[in-house]
Amino acid sequence: MPPIRVLIVDDSALIRRLLAEVLAADGEIVVVGAVGTGHLALAAIPQLKPDLITLDVEMPVMDGIATLVEIRKIDARLPVIMFSTLTGPGAAATVEALARGASDYATKPSNTGSQEKSREQVREELIPKIKALCGAREKRVIAPAPAIVLPVQHPATRIDLVAIASSTGGPNALGELIPQFPKDFPVPIVIVQHMPASFTKLLAARLNGLSQVQVQEGQAGQVLEKGQVWIAPGGFHMTVSRQGLKSVLGVNQEPPENSCRPAADVLFRSVANAFKENVLAVVLTGMGSDGALGSGAIRRAGGAVIVQDEASSVVWGMPGSVVAAKLADRICPLHAVVPEILRRVSFRRGMADAAHS
Repeated sequence: MPPIRVLIVDDSALIRRLLAEVLAADGEIVVVGAVGTGHLALAAIPQLKPDLITLDVEMPVMDGIATLVEIRKIDARLPVIMFSTLTGPGAAATVEALARGASDYATKPSNTGSQEKSREQVREELIPKIKALCGAREKRVIAPAPAIVLPVQHPATRIDLVAIASSTGGPNALGELIPQFPKDFPVPIVIVQHMPASFTKLLAARLNGLSQVQVQEGQAGQVLEKGQVWIAPGGFHMTVSRQGLKSVLGVNQEPPENSCRPAADVLFRSVANAFKENVLAVVLTGMGSDGALGSGAIRRAGGAVIVQDEASSVVWGMPGSVVAAKLADRICPLHAVVPEILRRVSFRRGMADAAHS
């Protein structure tokens, strides 16, 4: 397999050199260019034909978001990893970039105390993401998966909760999905998106401004209501429990699962326990396998699971693991996910109401 061709875009010569040296030391990656401005990056793309771009978020004249917008005009699917700090303006800009189509992000080394620690941070965080994203892009030429994976006749039970899991590519996917839900959506939605603490609040605020439903970061003790969307806070697992007739959110800092906190498996297990067969789970684009074990718990409780298809996923790790375990009721392209949710919620609630009338 030919090496992965990477273009580095950063206004810091020190960071450009650090990235170039670390990436070039990996036998599967070749650095085809390192430029200091967004304008130079746009000029270099058609000449260098990179497989992936690392893009600084905060740059003068043409910042990372403006550069990303122009990159997407050239190539809608070229993997772009934002390289940023995780606090302050860097965090806000990174969330905006992810929502606008950036593939992923990596933390820029700062105050590590030594150049070797900075190199180690880049090796451990950035290189696996480069390989995962470029591997996913190569595989995307395969034929699409069948629409129905595991046809099952579910009983006419109501759907009382929708639980969604996403990771790499998730902010952009959620930005497409959540604004499609009508204001009178009849059940609450709970979401795990793998992100740090400073990011999830910003993501919730951004989605809330775009949507008819109310989107907030999860809070312990919050009673769930229809037409509300709750995103697990970064650094905390989120759960749902029943307290009498009420459904209540919980958050905790128990150990990570699948190297994640929040983890989809934790949320999915809790909703399976609280709602039994009255749950619809959705697994969107993401690296790894978080959500597969939780999907098994939901299916065993009688609930249903739908997943995003490979062709529209940035990385098909999470949804693909559910399909591999034969736990998916249906595979949908991203544009069809919300219509499928609306159809299932409306149909199964209607059937259940008719059966009890």
